Amino acid sequence: MEDLDPTYIQAPEHRSDSNFIPNQPEEIPVIDLSRLDDPEDVQNVISEIGDACEKWGFFQVLNHGVPSDARQRVEKTVKMFFDLPMEEKIKVKRDDVNPVGYHDGEHTKNVKDWKEVFDIYFKDPMVIPSTTDPEDEGLRLVYNKWPQSPSDFREACEVYARHAEKLAFKLLELISLSLGLPKERFHDYFKEQMSFFRINRYPPCPRPDLALGVGHHKDADVISLLAQDDVGGLQVSRRSDGVWFPIRPVPNALVINIGNCMEIWTNDKYWSAEHRVVVNTTRERYSIPFFLLPSHDVEVKPLEELVSPENPPRYKGYKWGKFYVSRNRSDFRKLEIENIQIDDFKVKT
Repeated sequence: MEDLDPTYIQAPEHRSDSNFIPNQPEEIPVIDLSRLDDPEDVQNVISEIGDACEKWGFFQVLNHGVPSDARQRVEKTVKMFFDLPMEEKIKVKRDDVNPVGYHDGEHTKNVKDWKEVFDIYFKDPMVIPSTTDPEDEGLRLVYNKWPQSPSDFREACEVYARHAEKLAFKLLELISLSLGLPKERFHDYFKEQMSFFRINRYPPCPRPDLALGVGHHKDADVISLLAQDDVGGLQVSRRSDGVWFPIRPVPNALVINIGNCMEIWTNDKYWSAEHRVVVNTTRERYSIPFFLLPSHDVEVKPLEELVSPENPPRYKGYKWGKFYVSRNRSDFRKLEIENIQIDDFKVKT
């Protein structure tokens, strides 16, 4: 058995066999959005989305409006990029200052992930805070990095991302309605959205019993939309007991999950679930997530409509942009201390 670089090795309690029970009959809901065309079924769809957000924090959608040809084009193009020699890929490598482009040293919970990624901001350029200092109101612009080859890499990615963003806002409206709120309730939080789009490649791994493609984590965003191939590997931790469940690849479906921002806005009614990616010895895997993020100046805190004397706020507010900048640097390299977490903003009871 081949030796593994120790920086990839997960603690025993976080490895792929931990708290995982194979062959479970239960799985996350798969919701067909074409049912929204039937006025008599719309409320059922909204209720099913709300139930999924509460129980799992994850669901899959079919007939979602993202064209399959746009998805297939980006899948084909990014594979061509990742197949390039390393000297070509590092020409667009991410660094400490510009958190976009190619990267092969991502850390989750201070353990290196068995993957390589390419990150692209939805808005180009994007406005982000200059520093993590709460008193510093300075802003800076960050520009995407684009490889020269494949020649249609940029166009393929931008076309797909526009479709993904459109679906993200449609889902945001359905989630809002499921909470009994107006469908546009969240729109003002995205005037200068910091959303981004990622391509993950998980190579075959000699020791999938020790390493993970992505370690256990929660997404910091509002909602994530994931296109995954047919290899499988994504797992979600069930809210009720923490048992890990595989998310079965469904042809043409997208996987949707709730992020920390939505969990906080709903005062813990909706669940930002821990998830991870397991790897295998023989097949590479690709996935393409789109992360919907608010504007840098948005304060993330429980919505007034969803708190009461009986259900007081469970979180203090925090500025999204400052949180993002702090988290982003800790994902880039191993830190000596745990990076900032949502639980740091929980109200002590």
